[in-house]
Amino acid sequence: MKAMMLHRPSLVEEKPLKSAILDLRKPEESEVLIRVSCCAVCRTDLHIVEGELVTQELPIIPGHQVVGMIEETGKGVDELKTGDRVGVPWMNSTCCRCDYCCGGRENLCDSAQFNGLNFNGGYAEYVTVPAQFVYKLPETIADRQAAPLLCAGIIGYRSLKLCGIKSGEKLGIYGFGASAHITIQVAVHLNCEVYVFTRSEEHQLHAEELGAVWSGGLYDDPGVELDSALIFAPAGNLMVESLNYLRKGGTVVSAGIHMSDIPKFPYRFLYGERAMMSATNATYQDGMELLKLAGEIPIRTEVNLYRLEQANQALLDLKQSRINGAAVLTIG
Repeated sequence: MKAMMLHRPSLVEEKPLKSAILDLRKPEESEVLIRVSCCAVCRTDLHIVEGELVTQELPIIPGHQVVGMIEETGKGVDELKTGDRVGVPWMNSTCCRCDYCCGGRENLCDSAQFNGLNFNGGYAEYVTVPAQFVYKLPETIADRQAAPLLCAGIIGYRSLKLCGIKSGEKLGIYGFGASAHITIQVAVHLNCEVYVFTRSEEHQLHAEELGAVWSGGLYDDPGVELDSALIFAPAGNLMVESLNYLRKGGTVVSAGIHMSDIPKFPYRFLYGERAMMSATNATYQDGMELLKLAGEIPIRTEVNLYRLEQANQALLDLKQSRINGAAVLTIG
């Protein structure tokens, strides 16, 4: 099979992903072999490729927003079958035994493994993964539209749940990439007023097209107090910046797996029962809920298409904020 592999992390400008031809790995017990149709490109992939998230498994195939068809199932796989159209998210597997797993918070499992970080991911013609986190996809959502939902969509949805936003309240969104452009559609569906902070004028316009009542720069004053804020840009100072407009009792949630350090700030910024927290991975249930909502709203993901061999270019365009919506590698 064809794949794009990372042998040594480096700046994406140096084109670190190299084309490779590999043998298929047959599915073992509880695993499925998937013929990949497309794989969305995530900022987490960029962090892995550039070495900000360290993987001990080199060389490795990145990618964790995979859509495809099951070609073969291993022993013990009962709920999925050959021919099923499925999606593969960031989560690869967990222990299924710890307090977190037994309590429905498997996203916090200390033994969690991830696609494209601990195991080969979806920048390839085929991928073999445990069936634990594989989703059957609604027929109403096309492959290219579904791919960005599998991480960008799910983590944005979890962040929205964690911030506790309610109908009629004001939500701030900092950064407006793949995850934010999906999350705003859910927030508008929930009857929230959305205020978007992003340095890109093109992204500001896109946010307003998707229902934002206001858009501006990262440090502009929206003129209102926010009930909650979500931080999608990997900049720790924005966690502090958002407190300037967060009302008492409000919550700011970081949706990123990697972020620059949060700078020191006066305690009075946090006082008033304001809260700062992170969204960490996502549960299987989060994905089920988001995929159901995606069909009901319906969510429309904006996609920029690249061929598999253009993976380095897709990551570079993501790094330089040239993508409006999500980048998707078309493979099958």
